[in-house]
Amino acid sequence: MSAAPASAGANPGRGRSRVLLGVAALAVMLAAADTYVVVLALPDMMAGAGLGIESLQRGTPIISGFLLGYIAVLPLIGRLADLVPRQRILIACLVVFAVGSAITAVAVELPVMVAGRLLQGLGGGGLVPATLALVADLWPPGRRGLPLGVVGGVQEFGAVLGPLLGAAVLLVADWRGIFWLNFGLGLLFCAGVALVGAGMPTSLPEGGSRRSRGAPGGGGPGAASRARTVALGALATAAVVLGVLTLVPPESLTTSVAYGGPFVPLVDESTSRVLTPVGLVTLGVLLVLAVVAALRWLPLLRRADLLGAGLVGVALGSVVLTFSSADPEVEVLGPWGLWLLPVGALAAVGFVIRQRTAAEPLVGTHVVRGRVWPALVVSVLVGAALVAVVVDVPLLARLDGQSTQTQAALVLLRFLVAVPVGAVLGGALLRWIAPGLVAAPGLALTAASLAVMATWTVGSLAAGLGTTLTLAAAGLGVGMALAPTNDAALADAPASAHGTVSSLVIVSRMVGMVVGLASLTAVGLRRYYDAVAVLPEPVEAQALLETGVVQVQTVFAGAALAAAAAAVVALGLGLRRSPAQTPAQQRAARR
Repeated sequence: MSAAPASAGANPGRGRSRVLLGVAALAVMLAAADTYVVVLALPDMMAGAGLGIESLQRGTPIISGFLLGYIAVLPLIGRLADLVPRQRILIACLVVFAVGSAITAVAVELPVMVAGRLLQGLGGGGLVPATLALVADLWPPGRRGLPLGVVGGVQEFGAVLGPLLGAAVLLVADWRGIFWLNFGLGLLFCAGVALVGAGMPTSLPEGGSRRSRGAPGGGGPGAASRARTVALGALATAAVVLGVLTLVPPESLTTSVAYGGPFVPLVDESTSRVLTPVGLVTLGVLLVLAVVAALRWLPLLRRADLLGAGLVGVALGSVVLTFSSADPEVEVLGPWGLWLLPVGALAAVGFVIRQRTAAEPLVGTHVVRGRVWPALVVSVLVGAALVAVVVDVPLLARLDGQSTQTQAALVLLRFLVAVPVGAVLGGALLRWIAPGLVAAPGLALTAASLAVMATWTVGSLAAGLGTTLTLAAAGLGVGMALAPTNDAALADAPASAHGTVSSLVIVSRMVGMVVGLASLTAVGLRRYYDAVAVLPEPVEAQALLETGVVQVQTVFAGAALAAAAAAVVALGLGLRRSPAQTPAQQRAARR
């Protein structure tokens, strides 16, 4: 990276800082890839859980479970990243991701598989705000553009890498090999963060304290603290041993007349490995472990506003499950939407009340200020535009009745490859150009491209160079907005809230993707049904396929409006470039 870290002269470990950021960025890419890695493996995973291809709808939690974990705890992890060293958050998230990968790899029943994917999402999602906050720690305002662009670029490259990685592993192994690879890489990156970050000075942002950045519970080195640590270690060891016996029981024990009793399912005709005596003991140990850990970390969790995080997590989770479980080709709300949305609304109201009454709320009073507001709005609108392309380009490709899912995905690749390129380009341009003047033209380019795509019909994707350029331009524009958005938000947020603000930007984009897809699809389906209603009887299958282009055109037109609105709002990210701070200015800003 050409941008030098903050306080280059006063920071002898800047080389290690760059390496640490590189390891963290690779971890972010791995987690992002895992969002899409199951695309090709999903039928085999369902078979591994005892589900046939005809039960495809029952397999959607394998995907939505990861998304739920990814988004629901982002605000909490972002807040924790402001209270403890970024390295600790990265290590903890990678450990959770690796554990989730191992559980998914050995799962033979759907609930266990979904639990593993949920843990993968929890760990993977938390990597992003911690890494973005790390950039703010290492680079001052005016020099963060390229590092932020690289982080955004590798995250978006994960969308390209995920299906390719899954396909490569499936050539030499079964679907379980994908998650064993995740497990190994997760532990490798965890060791990398621990080794590179060991001994590195960790700044204390405004509002931080030595106490909060020490032991998780803020306790000293007394006998009680050591006893809790020993108890946690013993319980964690017991949980791992029992978990292995539960999920991967040795055949010599399960077939033994003398020792096989604890492995026999408690429910007749059940094949569950969890609903067994040893499985219930494992769950009990995990519950005790959770209670002991919560007591140890309770002071830190209180300061992070665990209640507020829980309320916003329920609200976000309700939105994700409502819309992600729906089939965008035929419905807007998933099967649980009618009762999940009211629950989410109540949780959102509770969160607002909590924000006004808590002594230390999850999102501090002066955190969302200045250019943070337009950054959040731009993120929502960019999410809506992005998901429209990701979902409806493959849908349009399949409307010819001949293209396979793989062929449709290859068409989308033209867009996906351009997004990380745009992210790095946008970050590099921030060295000379203001954030608003980088993001706004990029989003205008995306809006123009989507407007062209709104005129496409069945067969347009076979147009060759013209189609490729349009898709690439749309992706390039989306990517160019990523670094300026993060840069403006981090520049105007307090130093003590960089993790929180980074998580809010990510959550905004994810919410924009989920809600934007649902909203645009609702309008598109209405137009589709209106078009079908006027078709002459009897309606032929080919006529229905061709009519389906109306829905796709509507979604692209709506996405073009969202991108155009984002381009206008993006001007609020700043029309003047922030000058790079001197070391003295950086120290003054932290006081």
